[in-house]
Amino acid sequence: VQLVESGGGTAQPGDSLRLSCTLTGRSFTLTDMAWFRRAPGKDRAFVATIEGGTRDLYYADSVKGRFTISADNAKNAVYLQMKDLKPEDTALYYCAAVRRSFAPTGPTYDYWGQGIQVTVSS
Repeated sequence: VQLVESGGGTAQPGDSLRLSCTLTGRSFTLTDMAWFRRAPGKDRAFVATIEGGTRDLYYADSVKGRFTISADNAKNAVYLQMKDLKPEDTALYYCAAVRRSFAPTGPTYDYWGQGIQVTVSS
């Protein structure tokens, strides 16, 4: 199983960015997928998840209304559309697959991407 992230970069406050993550080596449609982030000096934190099968969505309070997680089954890809970016969104963003935690917002996943940097600065 491999996760490959793309789409990060530098943005100004109020800008938008879209992250992509492609899953290989496993059935995509039944796999829980998620995005986490690690801000400088902080622990890794849940951002959003899309559940396998049902495709139910969950978000961290800090990104609700600004970030949207979505999946393209034909491309085995999950996306994180980020709008109205703020400096506090600056972090290393990780894609994750196959959740082991009971809660949808739980932190335990079997597979992780390498991380992709998002920097929001004026």
